[in-house]
Amino acid sequence: MKQRHWDALYREKGPDRVSWYQPHLATSLQMIEAAAPDRGTAIIDVGGGESTLVDDLLARGYRDLTVLDISPRALEVTRRRLGAAAEGVTWRVADITEADLPAGRYGLWHDRAVFHFLTTTDERTAYVRQLRSSLKPGGHLVIATFGPQGPTRCSGLEVVRYDAAALRAELGPGFELIGDRLETHHTPDGRPQAFLYAHFRRKAER
Repeated sequence: MKQRHWDALYREKGPDRVSWYQPHLATSLQMIEAAAPDRGTAIIDVGGGESTLVDDLLARGYRDLTVLDISPRALEVTRRRLGAAAEGVTWRVADITEADLPAGRYGLWHDRAVFHFLTTTDERTAYVRQLRSSLKPGGHLVIATFGPQGPTRCSGLEVVRYDAAALRAELGPGFELIGDRLETHHTPDGRPQAFLYAHFRRKAER
């Protein structure tokens, strides 16, 4: 059901017409480079879809990239755009709450605009379980959701809005907030959307 919804959305709209489109994810890139200066860091982009983040990370020399999305259509668009460079990326078609991810694999987990679509406690619990399983101790989470003044619906679905304290509560113990910022994103048709970007570090196990 979820996959059909997102495939239909990507089919109806071009990559630059979806509401969350940005030519380059400047804030994400800034946070990722600050959190993971080592270009060999294993990074997963959750809900990467047709985003240009993978293009820009490759251009900056990152070598261990995984892009996960529920929509195979969206990932195929990105693979075609990258051409031969796509061979150096791991592509995963999956719902993040159900994906089979390797344990302790990633040094950085990036999510722009997936978590706020998880409106039930069970979905959010499953997401955090995946995060805790596959993110290394000491690894980093860069996450963007709708902020407190953001919309209550997006792409025909209800969403949950967050401030940094609410996000930290959802993650539970073991995650340290490094920094956060609010940013106004303008959709392709000019509507403002308030986003919260937050950078967390998973505390090393003792």
